[in-house]
Amino acid sequence: MKKILYCFLFAGCAAVIPSEPTARLEFSAPDSYPEGIAYDSIANKYYVSSARLGTIGSVTSAGAYTALYTDPTLKSSYGLKLHPDGKSLYACIGDANYSKFTSPDTRKKMARLISIDITTGKKLQDIDLSTLVPGEHFPNDLIFDSNRNAYITDSFANVIYKVTPEGKANVFADSPLFKTKGVGLNGIVFHPNGYLLACSSGTGAVYKISISNPKQVQKVSTDQFFVNADGLLLTNAKKLILVQNGGSDKIYELTSEDGWSSAKLSASTLAADRFTYPSTATKAMDKVMVMNANFSELVDSTSVPSQKFAIQHARLMPLPKSK
Repeated sequence: MKKILYCFLFAGCAAVIPSEPTARLEFSAPDSYPEGIAYDSIANKYYVSSARLGTIGSVTSAGAYTALYTDPTLKSSYGLKLHPDGKSLYACIGDANYSKFTSPDTRKKMARLISIDITTGKKLQDIDLSTLVPGEHFPNDLIFDSNRNAYITDSFANVIYKVTPEGKANVFADSPLFKTKGVGLNGIVFHPNGYLLACSSGTGAVYKISISNPKQVQKVSTDQFFVNADGLLLTNAKKLILVQNGGSDKIYELTSEDGWSSAKLSASTLAADRFTYPSTATKAMDKVMVMNANFSELVDSTSVPSQKFAIQHARLMPLPKSK
């Protein structure tokens, strides 16, 4: 196919805009609907979750999918992160929406954090978070800090949990700023300067939460809100990748020059890239790679369940700087 390139003027400079989608790594995992993604640089493979089956799998650079851990009691698996030691994989487990194994006793009630040995595929930890705060639960994403504490967002309870390396769990942050209807707190990252950044699908805002004083929560001032914001990825101290789905299906880069009190939109993907309900992002070598979750099919009764899914390169095109 012949490539067609379009030229635009950005801030007085000509920019060539590609018209074709970026590269995709396709893999066969029928009916799994992966949402979370984590890249293992040592093994050169991806780990992916499953909102439909709960299975946690791995995908090689050649696109070969293998189940790492299978257990119907997982219901759905969402956010994934490799532990800082590189030996285990942590996953958010719940029954929020799309599970094939949903049941009345777990629907919107289950909230677990599990860890899996990536060499043996055996479960190492299984921590119940559902009793920490009353109401509905949807454990969605997680991150580790420099002391190997894990922080987990609950998109229905709209709190952030903390789990110590020893497995002790508590409610870390619970702010009125987080409260919203439907799916709220979602993606989360740790900043090396001692705070968390988390986004909300419902409010479209990004929040800064102090590690030393979790009552200190502020909304990051941005040029726009990102309703249906999903995964976050910090690529350096000043740059944050934000994945947005729900119709927009784009990936944005935000840049901050004041320690994330405020941020400017600095780059985004193009409509030509045709992401299919992108959910979460991971850094693979020098590229930002995004999981296409295809969740639109799960709310459309006429859709045929996907047999294949794709991890896609997020080509971020610089935006004109505001004056």
